Amino acid sequence: MAWPPDFIRFASEATVLGLWGGALLLISIVAALGDLRRRRRRHVDAVGWVPWRDLSAVTAFAGLVLMAMAASGWAHR
Repeated sequence: MAWPPDFIRFASEATVLGLWGGALLLISIVAALGDLRRRRRRHVDAVGWVPWRDLSAVTAFAGLVLMAMAASGWAHR
């Protein structure tokens, strides 16, 4: 099996943007779950070092922008 697979190698730019946007939205969901876990912690002082809320917001914004660009590319095909 060759890397990258043929469906990625011969994909349009819009499809590649859609894949990256989907990956960023998935990361955003994981970060939102991390933030939810942080807000429900038992020990108030055990905050941690990852800024889950900021990470979730930035990746959601970037993912939505990439998905909008991909949808625009798919619509003009």
